[in-house]
Amino acid sequence: MDIKEIRKSFPILNQEVNGHPLVYLDSAATSQKPIPVIEKINEYYRLNNSNVHRGVHTLGTRATEGYEGARDKVKNFINANSTKEIIFTRGTTTAINTVAYSYVRLHLEEGDEIVLTPMEHHSNLIPWQQAAKAKGAILKYIPLQEDGSIRMEDVENAITDRTKLVAMAHVSNVLGTINPIKEVAEIAHKHGAKLIVDGAQSTPHMKIDVQDLDCDFFVFSGHKMLGPSGIGVLYGKQQLLEEMEPVEFGGEMIDFVDLYESTWKELPWKFEGGTPIIAGAIGLGAAIDYLEEIGLDNIEKHEKELAAYALQQMKTIDGIQIYGPENRAGLVTFNLDDVHPHDVATALDSEGIAIRAGHHCAQPLMKWLNVTATARASFYLYNTKEEIDILVASLRKTKEFFGDVF
Repeated sequence: MDIKEIRKSFPILNQEVNGHPLVYLDSAATSQKPIPVIEKINEYYRLNNSNVHRGVHTLGTRATEGYEGARDKVKNFINANSTKEIIFTRGTTTAINTVAYSYVRLHLEEGDEIVLTPMEHHSNLIPWQQAAKAKGAILKYIPLQEDGSIRMEDVENAITDRTKLVAMAHVSNVLGTINPIKEVAEIAHKHGAKLIVDGAQSTPHMKIDVQDLDCDFFVFSGHKMLGPSGIGVLYGKQQLLEEMEPVEFGGEMIDFVDLYESTWKELPWKFEGGTPIIAGAIGLGAAIDYLEEIGLDNIEKHEKELAAYALQQMKTIDGIQIYGPENRAGLVTFNLDDVHPHDVATALDSEGIAIRAGHHCAQPLMKWLNVTATARASFYLYNTKEEIDILVASLRKTKEFFGDVF
């Protein structure tokens, strides 16, 4: 990977913030967009803007080809069995809620179990809380080890014959923990349970093969993987999606409508009511092209090197607390003694460094860590070791400043 050449594709990085060159270390929240993605979206609106599936005119044909072509790219990107298994949504949150309402609630009975981990993003927690309340089901949690990882022994103990669903992040957005999804799927299926995987933090950074993982549902968002905001993907095994009813009704998802009865289109369109996210899907397709040209294996290797380097350098700072396992994805979550994470982020921003501070939509995990908030630096294919050096130097400066103040 030639990082200098890659960075040329991201015009937003070539600017100063507060008088300093921008150091963008918040890709776990949202990634920046390369020129080919921006241009592809622009091309759609400039030359091909039309609704899809409905018109027979040239613009409609072009738009439909772009939209459905993006679906085919997603299918190949995650190695789904068919484009029928690829549903475009507004994002990870919408995809999870679709499964919660259209599949899980219909199969839950009082006393059934939903198994989770305490590291889940709120989007992969609250829908299951609501489903459990509505159906009288029980939420169970796989305990975390001291470093934020899970043990297979605890997975075995948590999943029983009463378990209907296991919901788990592939990669924690706080700890960087990489969960053993394939092994969890095997245990879940042994007990007749289904597995939904939150892939929002894994899909942009490593090669995904849903058939190899054998998960039943897999969800992710475009904006974290160089694509535009407002587009996401729900992958589901075709048999399960066939069983499910739509959660949104209206145009585009219907086959036949009478005054008193209606029927639905076949997969995947029965879940895509209304005018779909056309430009978003086309932009996501362009992002996939860009990622595949560089290679997910190369991206994963680069990010792990950055994470290892960041851990090594940050541990030399006195009074820093770092959370998560040694073997992690490309992010580091931390706190500085006696300095609130928001103050850390504000101080770094004054130096042109963008990080995230807060509870990261993971309040139960914050409680487990015994903190109210943390700071997080997250890396992507366009980041460099030099940027980590700038981060570490600014953290030292921040610590010294607040030490003098207090």
